[in-house]
Amino acid sequence: MAIKPLGPNQVYRSISAGQFRFDNSEALREPSEVLGQDRAVEALEFGLTVRQSGYNLFVLGPPASGRHTIVRQVLEAWAAREQAPDDWVYVHNFDTPHKPNAIRLPRGQAAALRDDMHRFVEEVMAALPAVFESDEYRSRHEAIDTEFKEKQEKAFGAIGEEAQKRGLALIRTPAGLALAPVRDDEVMPPDQYRKLPEPVRKKIEEDIQELQGQLQATAQQLPDWDRERRRQLRELNREVTRMTVSRLIQQLKETYGKVDEVGTYLDAVEADVINHADSFLQVSAAERGEGQVPGVPPALMQAMAAQHAQAESAAHSSMRRYQVNIMVGDGSAGQAPVVSEDSPSYANLIGRIEHMAEMGALLTDFTLIKPGALHRANGGYLFLDAVRLLQHPYAWEGLKRALRAEAVTIDTPGQMLSLVSTISLEPEPIPLQVKVVLIGDQQLYYMLCRLDPDFGALFKVAAEFEPDLTVSRSGMQQFARLIASVARKRELRGLSPEGMARVTEQALRLAGDVDSISLQIGHLGDLLTEADYWASRNGSKLIGRTEVEQAVEAHERRSDRIANRMQRAIEQDTILIDTVGAVVGQINGLAVLSMGNFAFGKPSRITARVRLGNGEVIDIERRVELGGPLHSKGVLILAGFLGARFAADHPLSLSASLVFEQSYGGVDGDSASSAELYVLLSALAELPIDQSFAVTGSVNQHGQVQAIGGANEKIEGFFDLCAARGLTGSQGVLIPHANMRHLMLKPAVVEAVREGSFRIFAVKTIDEGIEILTGTPAGVPGKDGVYPPGTVNRLVQDRILALAELRRSFARSGANGGKNGNGDMRDPMMADTAGKGDGS
Repeated sequence: MAIKPLGPNQVYRSISAGQFRFDNSEALREPSEVLGQDRAVEALEFGLTVRQSGYNLFVLGPPASGRHTIVRQVLEAWAAREQAPDDWVYVHNFDTPHKPNAIRLPRGQAAALRDDMHRFVEEVMAALPAVFESDEYRSRHEAIDTEFKEKQEKAFGAIGEEAQKRGLALIRTPAGLALAPVRDDEVMPPDQYRKLPEPVRKKIEEDIQELQGQLQATAQQLPDWDRERRRQLRELNREVTRMTVSRLIQQLKETYGKVDEVGTYLDAVEADVINHADSFLQVSAAERGEGQVPGVPPALMQAMAAQHAQAESAAHSSMRRYQVNIMVGDGSAGQAPVVSEDSPSYANLIGRIEHMAEMGALLTDFTLIKPGALHRANGGYLFLDAVRLLQHPYAWEGLKRALRAEAVTIDTPGQMLSLVSTISLEPEPIPLQVKVVLIGDQQLYYMLCRLDPDFGALFKVAAEFEPDLTVSRSGMQQFARLIASVARKRELRGLSPEGMARVTEQALRLAGDVDSISLQIGHLGDLLTEADYWASRNGSKLIGRTEVEQAVEAHERRSDRIANRMQRAIEQDTILIDTVGAVVGQINGLAVLSMGNFAFGKPSRITARVRLGNGEVIDIERRVELGGPLHSKGVLILAGFLGARFAADHPLSLSASLVFEQSYGGVDGDSASSAELYVLLSALAELPIDQSFAVTGSVNQHGQVQAIGGANEKIEGFFDLCAARGLTGSQGVLIPHANMRHLMLKPAVVEAVREGSFRIFAVKTIDEGIEILTGTPAGVPGKDGVYPPGTVNRLVQDRILALAELRRSFARSGANGGKNGNGDMRDPMMADTAGKGDGS
């Protein structure tokens, strides 16, 4: 029974605009649920509900399927039902400064503590100078100084009185205190002293020596007395400072007393401020640029005043240890955080420790610790693009380490790899409670499952997005609401029912199945954006069918430069492709080339030559390493078909060669295997193939034609060539019958099919296809296995039998006395069959 070409309704599924009951798509409500992704949403809900360790999620699916948008919507919906997490801050560790302490605070209190500590420092800086300049402090300070002076004067006064009794005077010289003899209350000049009798001088010298010993003993006590004076002054300063600071600290404790860690920290702050009260006084003096600080020499104060700017900078640096560095919590109450990190480097993910230049050196402290995405998402959700994550060195390992430890430890890659030995900060780890969602494609997911043993333990939930939606009436209406929502989000015009129908038809083509609608929202959104541009150019208030078609055509025009150059090369016979006539052993095959997001069909000439041989079908592409494994598989399958159908009980005594003519790149895939089988049958039967046809489809060993990909692009590629040369009405394409459901051809092809100027045949078997290509019946074997005369299969069968007989005759002639170089004239190729009989 002759196969009829497909009709226009079989090569394009039209969507009726009448099923969309609106005048403007802006009237459509937002979709009530995620369209067509029930399985993925169910997996997301499961992964987000389970709070056990390792139940993080990997969202996999095709690009432009709206994965990022849908995941964000689901996460935000879940986060809206949850309380915001506690805050975390870093504070100075007064015992071990290079190991800052992490403190958990109730939600919203981190910013309050930071501000309160800032005010505390300001109040201390204002209060301490006033206290130290008060009359009470001065009086107590003077009392301590007076006590020291009185003790000093009393000790030296006693020595002076004793010296006076002995006729000596205690005098102060530039070198210190000294004893000298006196007369008439005046120090005796040296010449008078020398005139004194020897016994008198000796007595004076003995007295001076004795008193000098007492004087020296008293002078040796002066450092101890001064040390005691300074101790008393320090105690006074500590007492005064404690009285000032304790009140402020107590106010903070009353505010944050419920958090034990904060109370411990405030105790340490109080002790440090009391011990470093002079730092506050120096800061205050540096900021004023004047004044005298108790205990600081006037010369030093003058130097500080002269270098006011430098002193002020150093003073403020000394106050940094009382600051609070917020890592989690910005003071805004609300829901759990949902964080997306577009550049998930190690530092952006884990956090980093910054440095500042000061006096030619790089310095750091706990205030320069910066939070990462894990800190911001702590207590909530973090979703990342898996490819971007893996592109950053050490980021993947850093994320896994944090998830395994359930804590964020901030260090540099140099520290992590033990490459840096310099002293740096070692912040206390912050406990981590976060649900991580990675987004990637299927290939990446399965690669990680296979190559990374940690992946399966940390990401136990896979949420896979469907690329398309099965067509149904309710599904069509939901799809229309989805398209209307996309247009609103992009601030585009609304769609008319005709425009919505045309977008739906394009979604069917993107899905590659007339019973499925593509859910590649990114591509459909781009189509709407381009259609909106054409609506603006046309002065249309709505996006209609015309604007959508203009957008599709314009996108093709922007992308088809290479396709046009290839077609021009064919039209100019630079690349040889026939579209008329009939040739033995030659056929037009079809391939698809992809350039970015644009794919087009390319006709290729496939030829076959047959000769006597040992049953080998030579794949020339494979021999020269241009053919891929799938293509070679297809060639081996057709060789199996030939052997099983035509040489089941005798040797397949042929040698055939197949090649893609003028192919200078790699060839892979089995979609040309049916064309290769057709051309091989043509060469064996010596029947010409109609060059008006192009063929695509794979074949199995039973001769059934199987579905292939890119059917639309392949048909359109050959149609464009035929249209450029002029449609004759006899041109067309053979496709697998299973590909009928994938046909959504462009309007020009559909119109040509309607007019009968271009034909498309859907075949199920090789026999159906060879009849169309040669105009000769394929033939059905009789009970004896012989095909009827005049059929394609009979011609092939006769040719193969003739080749087998020829091979046997060569073998017999070689066995009957022909000689080669060894006294044997047998053809070495025939040696394996010589002397075995005819085998029939």
